[in-house]
Amino acid sequence: MEALFSYWWLILLLLIIFSGLVTVAQGTIGVVTLFGKYQRILKPGLNFKIPILEQIYKRVSIQNRSVELEFQAVTVDQANVYFKSMLLYSVQNADEETIKRVAFKFISDKDLMQALIRTVEGSIRAFVASKRQAEILLLRREIVEFVKDQIDHSLEDWGYHLQDLQINDITFDQQIMDSMSRVVASNNLKAAAENEGQALLITKTKGAEAEGNAIKIAAEAEREAARLRGQGVALFRQEVAKGMSQAAEEMKQANLDTNVILFSMWTEAVKNFAEFGKGNMLFLDGSPAGMERSMQQIMGMMKQNTDKK
Repeated sequence: MEALFSYWWLILLLLIIFSGLVTVAQGTIGVVTLFGKYQRILKPGLNFKIPILEQIYKRVSIQNRSVELEFQAVTVDQANVYFKSMLLYSVQNADEETIKRVAFKFISDKDLMQALIRTVEGSIRAFVASKRQAEILLLRREIVEFVKDQIDHSLEDWGYHLQDLQINDITFDQQIMDSMSRVVASNNLKAAAENEGQALLITKTKGAEAEGNAIKIAAEAEREAARLRGQGVALFRQEVAKGMSQAAEEMKQANLDTNVILFSMWTEAVKNFAEFGKGNMLFLDGSPAGMERSMQQIMGMMKQNTDKK
């Protein structure tokens, strides 16, 4: 009988000892109280607490936590602004004093979340209330920095730290959104019209410059052609005069009448008129008097060229 009694006492003792073993999950810290008063903290892993006397009051997570916020604010010009944001926060560190604040500052996580959300909303509303509706969309970063600066001190007292605040969406009343869309559309149309006008101006300017350059090039080419034609005519006349002079000298040396040359030139001219006229009607004085006048004109031209020499 005594052996059986001792056996049961041994089993009871082992149960009491094993009931003091506590496992704390990774990423959490256990808060232990003794008779309702804070006693110590338990790190992640296998721990031992005094059976029956010590109790795990709360397990505090030191991992990052997030919460989504949706709320409304009013600008200084009485425009309603609707925010959708994401709040990322965590326990400051795993120090004992920090864990004590986190464990005993609020009754439950629900109360913590309510206080945190209302604090963030109040900070954003205070910032928006001092700005105009047209400025809000450009101040997303400034809003985040303002909120962090305002609530970091409060969160530090609670044992938490604000990791990040992301404002994912900022909207206004539908009437304001429609008017903003019309403003953007009109600005785009204005910019498009200005761009088209600039493009048309550039096209016209370049076209005028090209046309002016073409006219200038054509004029230069025409002037050069006229100069060359003039030189060609002058050289032709010079060669004709030289040829006639040489022919006249040879006629004189052969004791022949130089008027034969003039007569030959007259007949060659008439032949060319008939050959290259291409059906055009030409009127020539074919009488002896007409031929004599033509001969005299040619002789006068030859005499003029001879005097110049």
